[in-house]
Amino acid sequence: MSRGTATKPQVLQRELNIDDVCINTIRTLSMDAVQKANSGHPGTPMALAPLVYTLWQRFLRFDPDNPYWPNRDRFVLSNGHASMLLYSILHLAGVRERNAKEGRPNGLAVTLEDIKAFRQLDSKCPGHPEYGRTTGVEATTGPLGQGCGMSVGMALAGKWLAKKFNQPGLTLFDYNVFAVCGDGDMMEGVASEAASFAGHLMLGNLCWIYDNNRVTIEGHTDLAFSENVGDRFLSYGWNVDHVGDVNDTERLAEALTKFRDTPDVPSLIIADSHIGYGAPHKHDTSAAHGEPLGEEEVRLAKRSYGWPEDAMFLVPDGVTKHFETGIGAGGKQAWQAWNKSLKDFRSKCPGLSAEFDLLESKGLPQGWDAALPSFPADAKGLATRASGGKALNAIAAHDPLFIGGAADLAPSTKTNIDGGGDVEANNYGARNLHFGIREHAMGAIVNGLVLSGVRAYGSTFLNFSDYMKASIRLSALMEIPAIYVFTHDSIGLGEDGPTHQPIEQLLALRGIPGLITLRPADANETVEAWRVMMQLKKNPACLALSRQPLPTFDRKKFAPATGVARGAYVMADAKQGTPAVILIGTGSEVSICAEAFEELKRKGVAARLVSMPSWELFEEQDAEYRESVLPRGVKARVSVEAGSVIGWDRYVGVDGARIGMRTFGASAPIKDVMRKFGFTVEAVVAAAKHQMALMEGSAK
Repeated sequence: MSRGTATKPQVLQRELNIDDVCINTIRTLSMDAVQKANSGHPGTPMALAPLVYTLWQRFLRFDPDNPYWPNRDRFVLSNGHASMLLYSILHLAGVRERNAKEGRPNGLAVTLEDIKAFRQLDSKCPGHPEYGRTTGVEATTGPLGQGCGMSVGMALAGKWLAKKFNQPGLTLFDYNVFAVCGDGDMMEGVASEAASFAGHLMLGNLCWIYDNNRVTIEGHTDLAFSENVGDRFLSYGWNVDHVGDVNDTERLAEALTKFRDTPDVPSLIIADSHIGYGAPHKHDTSAAHGEPLGEEEVRLAKRSYGWPEDAMFLVPDGVTKHFETGIGAGGKQAWQAWNKSLKDFRSKCPGLSAEFDLLESKGLPQGWDAALPSFPADAKGLATRASGGKALNAIAAHDPLFIGGAADLAPSTKTNIDGGGDVEANNYGARNLHFGIREHAMGAIVNGLVLSGVRAYGSTFLNFSDYMKASIRLSALMEIPAIYVFTHDSIGLGEDGPTHQPIEQLLALRGIPGLITLRPADANETVEAWRVMMQLKKNPACLALSRQPLPTFDRKKFAPATGVARGAYVMADAKQGTPAVILIGTGSEVSICAEAFEELKRKGVAARLVSMPSWELFEEQDAEYRESVLPRGVKARVSVEAGSVIGWDRYVGVDGARIGMRTFGASAPIKDVMRKFGFTVEAVVAAAKHQMALMEGSAK
């Protein structure tokens, strides 16, 4: 039985073999969906249907009934604008939707009605693939190059998991990762960085298939792109193969077989294609890229395929059955064999079996936080990057699935796992990743690792979070708990000057929905920030840490650092009654606020000291708690943060004092820089007095 319906009898205009019928079904479903939506990108699905058909039907180890099987091959559509290519194959292959509550398949992941609702509100077929919305979508892609980067993370995770769990005679992980990419991906820097990293690590389980159609939105690629892509990837250490015509499915099969038989290096298959294949007036033109073909051109394209010209969303009889006997039967057999291996593994390796359960459940091991340190009061203190490194290592000692690294900055960011070894091509089971100076790729690779079940982090200076913005945004959009550790978090890094001193970065990160940003004030707040981040299930987190030493507060005098979990808390308060002024600080500036609090207290001013390490966590609290920290009746407020002042009016009011940065920083010793820009006890005290006078005046 067909899953689709047609407006005319399901009779093709000329005899086609079943492979051609399946390929043309992918093409016509894609064309019809874009035309009905009057929006989308039909040309690439029309061109790449033979590739996706061949890959899924003959090579992809994927069980449609168990779409989240841990050892499935991954398919990533990095050129996500061709999303109908993916939705069509998910439908035709019969991929089942997982029931979130019961954890088992429950109906089709993509129905024909879903395809008809392409690009409509709340559809399971949005304009670009979205992880979590549509079963079978392995990653949210759209920003070009990001899918390529995430595929590298997935491949690395596969190698890492294989080293950790595979036993003699028992293979739990040996999956391959296939990423389809286009000219745009090849031009984006993130893909280039990721390819270089993958070649260095010799990730032989990774295959990129480059849709070489030579057309972008503005026209032919020779307007802006003339390099030899194959030579570039050979220099990266990849195996490169060239398929001269993507319609030659046997030649595609040869190239995919060669990849499968070349396990020691990643592979690039360059497939020459024709965007808008079969559309007589838009074949090989940019007009087929980002707009519907038009009803007449759709009919003419269908005629060229030997297809009923007026049939819409036609799935001919025999198509779904053919997929069932191909990827359906092959995937089921592979899953059953793996499931048997898993049962043997559980009986022979109970200790590792418990760790495998954590991988599947995305849980934390019992006692994961048992060794988290507590720091005594210390006026000299230590940099939060240093206390952060101690907390990270305490977690790593009890969480075997915790790995990460830095963009060539681990000695500065303090993010090495002690005794964890270095991940290299001959040492995939180590725990320290060396991303090189590739921040763009690092963010995407971390996402790929987390999507594969590994708890992963990446680290660099806060100023360079700009390079990772697209990846961090996708972490939040996918609702995955990636961790980003950013040090050198303010003008407090001093002599390196304004090129390295972040100003607007915290504001930019706070603007990403679902992202948790934390800027702790001392060593103990840093430990609590790590405790918060490790327990996040659907939120990525950014940790902003200082280069310079910060005093460790005496928690007998000040409130416990556990208040970090609520985003903001009262560290110290007026002895009696309602405070006259509230001082709010984050990170390194909390110690300045604390000294100002003491100075005001000596002058008889009833002040309140609030540490606010996370806006997002504070906003999650109920109204009663937020009122208890920042009572509406207290209008005199001062915020102090060595970053952009934009947004602080939310907490201090339109007339509140915002001590922060309105320009870039300067190159000088830290004390001189902080003094120049007003981060002094005297400035905070003066602002507090001015606020109190202002509010008293307005009250009269």
